[in-house]
Amino acid sequence: MPSTGAKVILIADDDPDIVEAIKTVLEASGFEVESAPNGQECLRKLRRRKPSLLILDVMMTTETEGFHVAYEIRDDPALRDLPILMLTAIEQKTGFKFSPSQDEDYLPVEQFVTKPIEPDELLRRVNELLAKPTAGK
Repeated sequence: MPSTGAKVILIADDDPDIVEAIKTVLEASGFEVESAPNGQECLRKLRRRKPSLLILDVMMTTETEGFHVAYEIRDDPALRDLPILMLTAIEQKTGFKFSPSQDEDYLPVEQFVTKPIEPDELLRRVNELLAKPTAGK
C-alpha cells in the first residue's frame, strides 16, 4: 500500500466483518488502514512497516493470541513504544475483567475496550492514543 502521508493503523482481528467496520470508520476519518487476520501476520506487518497504532484482538488463532502478540511487541526494542488499543470480546466469552491500570504486567496495552465499540468512541480512543508523545514514533 503506497504511503499517503496519513497515519497508518494496523487492525489485527480474525473477524472480517469487524475489520471491515473498523476500517470503514478509520478510513472515513483520513487514516490509512492495514489488517492482519492473526498474530503471526500482525507481527510480520509490524516489522515490515511500523504503523502509528495497533488495534489488537485477543482471541484469534488461539484464545490468548493477542496477549502473546502484545508481550512480543513490548519485548521488541523497535516496536515497544507502539500504542496498542486492545479491542476484544474476551470479557463476554470468559467472564474475566481486564484493566490496563490494574493488570499492567499482564496486559501491556494502553487501552482495553470490549467489543462492540461505537464509531465515535473508537475515533475518540484512536485520536487520544495518537496524541500521546510516543505514539507512532
